[in-house]
Amino acid sequence: MKFNMYFRAGLAVMLLLNGSFAMAAEMPSQEEMWRIIQQQQREIEALKNQQATTREQVEATGEVLDEIQADSTVEQSQMVSASQHGLFGHGKSGSTTIGGYGELHYNNLNNSLPGGVDNKKIELHRAILFVGHEFNERLRFWSELEIERAQAGDQLAGGEVAMEQAFLEYDMTNSLSARAGLLLMPVGILNETHEPTTFYGVERNPVETNIIPTTWREGGIGIGGHFSSGLSYDVLVHSGLRTDVATNFAVRKGRTFARAAPANNLAYTGRIKWTGLPGLELSSTLQYQSDITQSFNASAGSAWLSETHAVWNSGAFGLRALYAMWKLDGPGPASFGADRQTGWYVEPSYKITPELGLFARYNYWDNQAGDAIDSKFSQLDLGVNYWLHPDVVIKADYQNQAGPSGTAKFDGFNLGVGYQF
Repeated sequence: MKFNMYFRAGLAVMLLLNGSFAMAAEMPSQEEMWRIIQQQQREIEALKNQQATTREQVEATGEVLDEIQADSTVEQSQMVSASQHGLFGHGKSGSTTIGGYGELHYNNLNNSLPGGVDNKKIELHRAILFVGHEFNERLRFWSELEIERAQAGDQLAGGEVAMEQAFLEYDMTNSLSARAGLLLMPVGILNETHEPTTFYGVERNPVETNIIPTTWREGGIGIGGHFSSGLSYDVLVHSGLRTDVATNFAVRKGRTFARAAPANNLAYTGRIKWTGLPGLELSSTLQYQSDITQSFNASAGSAWLSETHAVWNSGAFGLRALYAMWKLDGPGPASFGADRQTGWYVEPSYKITPELGLFARYNYWDNQAGDAIDSKFSQLDLGVNYWLHPDVVIKADYQNQAGPSGTAKFDGFNLGVGYQF
């Protein structure tokens, strides 16, 4: 019995020892354990890097999608802006674009001339409909249909329905285009870009109304090109103005709007513009017409227009300055002093916030500057623009006019609201 008991006990001890030796044999050494730990650490780091790479790819994909969406928004905005300048941007073949702008004015102006009629009214000054179409990547059409002063017809004098522009544009190269149709003249700051959200003041400034004269369009053809340096040019051949004794040879009264416009004497316009520095635009325009009466009056001859302007925006500060002068030959214009018609203005502005801007403008113009008689006018404007949205603006300004004795001069304030889309 004792032998069996000792035998069993010894056998159990041997089995236990044998198992311990087997386990010891299976246990890795300290060096092997360190190699295993390092391998596991490398695998963990690889998994982390893979996860980070995947996360970066997802974020990058989101950024690309955001950029695509932003680029699309910018492209749409640029197309609308280009259309407002009469330059329809490249887009999908066969696309049609519709847009527009308008402005409502309240004028409260007192006439300083004794017995003169004050200018106090509320008026939907203008409402415009843009329609553009791209036939393909190179050929497009653009038009603006304008309704002025709410309605036109016998019930209310002064209103009109008119085409402000309607032309075809064809890209001959990536930097050279040709246009034909009813064209806005490439002169001044406002004549091509006059949406109410793009300028200060309720009314358009008097210099670009009486001297330029905005909005000025003619029927004709032209080419325009640009260089990578920021230099661009336009050359046009088109119908001209027709002034005469009945209008004292005032250039604004000579617009024909391509409505059966006499074409006895065509006009020629050239412009160069430089935008090579951010926020800066420098431009100069020259126009020539061999007979500003279109051969209907022998008392007048050729006419030259020269205009130059600068636009500078730096942060919150802005500055616009423009000078324009007409020179009319012949005894007819000279008899009225209209052989020389000139004007200029300076307009500094400051944006307190991106939505709120203040401006001041001094205007000087004279449509009979060719004689010694006092015929010059000046106007001081002070005001504010508040943009509810980049395409919606509320305006208020105060104006004070000075001019020759015995002429109407208007002082007071104006309120306005404008939009574009």
